[in-house]
Amino acid sequence: MWILLLIFIVLLFSVVIYLRIAGGGRFPWLQFYTKGKESGFTFHEINLLRKVAVENKLQNPTGLFWSIKMLDRSVKEIILKMKAENREHDEEANRLLAKLFELRKRVEFDLPRYKIGLKSSRKIVARQRVKITLPGMGPFLAIVVDIRSRYFALSYPQGPKLPDGFSWKGQEVGIYFWRANDAGYFFKTKVLNDFSEKEYPIIHVNHSDGLIRTQQRKSVRVPMEHAALVYPLKSIGLANEMVEETKGLRCRLKDLSEGGAALLIGGRTKVGLPLKIQFTLSDATIVMNGVVKGITYNGKRNTSILHMQAVPPSTIMRNKILTYVYNLFGNREKNLSVSKVVPQAKE
Repeated sequence: MWILLLIFIVLLFSVVIYLRIAGGGRFPWLQFYTKGKESGFTFHEINLLRKVAVENKLQNPTGLFWSIKMLDRSVKEIILKMKAENREHDEEANRLLAKLFELRKRVEFDLPRYKIGLKSSRKIVARQRVKITLPGMGPFLAIVVDIRSRYFALSYPQGPKLPDGFSWKGQEVGIYFWRANDAGYFFKTKVLNDFSEKEYPIIHVNHSDGLIRTQQRKSVRVPMEHAALVYPLKSIGLANEMVEETKGLRCRLKDLSEGGAALLIGGRTKVGLPLKIQFTLSDATIVMNGVVKGITYNGKRNTSILHMQAVPPSTIMRNKILTYVYNLFGNREKNLSVSKVVPQAKE
């Protein structure tokens, strides 16, 4: 009897000690785990967020499952603690931070604007850039200039040379566009009219309610106007994160995500070119490697925007990039100065 009582007391004491270490007896355990399961999180993820809630002494810990603001504040506190303890390059600390960033991305992409998408071309906004294809020809580039109930107007398509006397009127075309912070869309339609003789040439295109959502975004991308250096690679197999001491080609970084970047360069280059880019965000030097997957060429300015798909960066480098992307320390407002001279690209 006394032995059983002693065992009970020891177990009770152990539970009390554990509760104090893991958040105290006042932590809403049942509510927290129930909310986590309802939100689709795994037991491991719930336990990770529980540790974050305890570490940051959150008044409403269940908010971590849906509040981006609360997640950002908690991640920021962990980064500050890593810096204070000189653990910025500690592998274990960075693995924990990487897991939190994954959860942060998950909560972000659960927002309605990422899930709903477009069903009809009537929801396309003015100034949206589109690519147009004809059977066996293209792409042609254009910009949406007006949306009407029956049709939408595009700036006159620019692209490969067309036969003399060609008219867009009556042509069956495919249209592709990328909607910012969402996904790519494709649909087929018909050109209603060609106004090439007007002072400002345009075409009228029939609406479609059959938009196909493609290439849904897998990472949060933010616009930028940052100076960067480009180093062409002989092959993507030579990708590395060593900081280059030699001067590279100057470029302008137009957007950034953990999965890639868009670069403005002078001249033209080719799809498939392996690159290494280097730039500074606050006090961190960022090095990314990747392959050019798409090019938007501006003939009038002789400039190109290169869309680079990145080789997955190291955990530490990825954490540095995401700290900027999610603007945890307000660094996105502090853009670097950019030279007006744009370098020429190698063919």
